[in-house]
Amino acid sequence: MRPFELTEPATVQAAVAEPGTFLAGGTTLVDLMKLDVLTPQHVVDINGLPLRGIDTRDGLRIGALERMSDVAAHPGVYPAISRALLQSASQQLRNMASIGGNLLQRTRCTYFRDVAMPCNKREPGSGCPAISGNNRMHAVLGTSEACVATHASDLAVALVALDAEVRLVSDGGERTVKLADFYRLPGETPGVDNDLRPGELIAEILVPRLDWASRSTYVKVRDRQSYEFALCSAAVALEIGDAHVVDARVAVGGVATVPWRLTAVEEALRGAPVTPESFDEAASAAADGARPLAANGFKVPLLRRTVVRALLELTEGSR
Repeated sequence: MRPFELTEPATVQAAVAEPGTFLAGGTTLVDLMKLDVLTPQHVVDINGLPLRGIDTRDGLRIGALERMSDVAAHPGVYPAISRALLQSASQQLRNMASIGGNLLQRTRCTYFRDVAMPCNKREPGSGCPAISGNNRMHAVLGTSEACVATHASDLAVALVALDAEVRLVSDGGERTVKLADFYRLPGETPGVDNDLRPGELIAEILVPRLDWASRSTYVKVRDRQSYEFALCSAAVALEIGDAHVVDARVAVGGVATVPWRLTAVEEALRGAPVTPESFDEAASAAADGARPLAANGFKVPLLRRTVVRALLELTEGSR
């Protein structure tokens, strides 16, 4: 790890006035600094800032510095969010990692994390060896000729499914952005992961009130049952009435360069009977536009099966 300056501002205003890299739980930043993937000269420790609290009185408001384990355990948090958090990392990491930091974590692509290898996300224009290399864990949706790395956050998938927003603060004021719009496809600029501007800080996550999101879940398929990133995951919320789907929210992870909302699947589900056959038919659109690589073609059928599995889990007893 290279030398750096560390400051600990006491207020949000002081923090965003300092040029530097923000440190919360540090579970991603410190790892990448140790690998020399990130080499900030100035680190701003924001753990003392008043960016905490969980409010469930009208929707859900989560302070960016809340720890993953505390949010997962809160009784007012929608099941899809809680389950996504509990299936992330390890208990020790969940006790340290912040909600805002989780949403900003960088890809786990091995080429990105190996400074001996080229990587367009780390060094624009250097190339993407994953396209023709070891790409079993990589994306089949939202890819480009410059990058095929998957987005790492489980939490972001659940939040995108539930139309969450992030409140961002900076020296110039504040703004609110839908999380689905916050993340950027790689296109020709894979080094730009999101819409966060220089000096801007995530202050709060806002999830609109959705009473039927109490019927929601997060299903994660991975190589082992703990401390592993998703091969495919699905966050699903359903409103059921008279044995039919009234409304639906569906997003997937582990298969795309950003948390991927499946609006075509949602549309196919609305009005459909609550049956395995209708779920399978709706999920047939899940992988529309997929571009599998040499070693990750299995993710295309896996994506469909994971969505169906989440739907069946949510409607057990309703069929």
